Amino acid sequence: MSPRAYRMGQRQADVEETRARIVAAARGQLGETGALSLDAVARRADVARATVYYQFGNKTGLLEAVCDALAAEGGMDRLAEVFTLTDPWAAVDRFVAVLGGFWAVDRVCTRRLRALAALDEEVGRVIADRDARRRQGAGVLTGRLTGVPEDAAAVLAVLTSFETFDALAAESGPGADLRTATPVVTRLVRAALGAPPGPSAKG
Repeated sequence: MSPRAYRMGQRQADVEETRARIVAAARGQLGETGALSLDAVARRADVARATVYYQFGNKTGLLEAVCDALAAEGGMDRLAEVFTLTDPWAAVDRFVAVLGGFWAVDRVCTRRLRALAALDEEVGRVIADRDARRRQGAGVLTGRLTGVPEDAAAVLAVLTSFETFDALAAESGPGADLRTATPVVTRLVRAALGAPPGPSAKG
């Protein structure tokens, strides 16, 4: 490797490390305070405020990066395989399981993000866009089912929301992992959509 290529590679590694540190700082601030101040994030990440803007452009860019990090950690890439399953009900079960794993990644941060979305328009747009993607996926999956209610896509979207998993997990006791709600959500989805009798996926 030439010295120039090495320097470029090191520079890229430094950029990625800085980005990861800023995203971690944003998640930490959200989890602790329920707010997202770029100044506070910069201080927490030990970088200049200008560095945050350079890396993410604005608060929306940082929010998108936080959501992307949560998605990567939560295995949302596994959703791709959901849409390749030939059994439509198995696909629905798997959809529930993947989302259960995703919501469980950082429960506090996600809860604060979604609460902030109701108060901050910028946050609200980011979260609404992510929810719209989930609703779109629900529409694709329920479109493959037969004999389901007309509002099947909306029902699946609501039952796979963070709020549903969060509330059901709370019934298992303080600090319960959101994945404990997956079997319950699966049963609720199957009952609401009129699934035929048979075993359901457990995640």
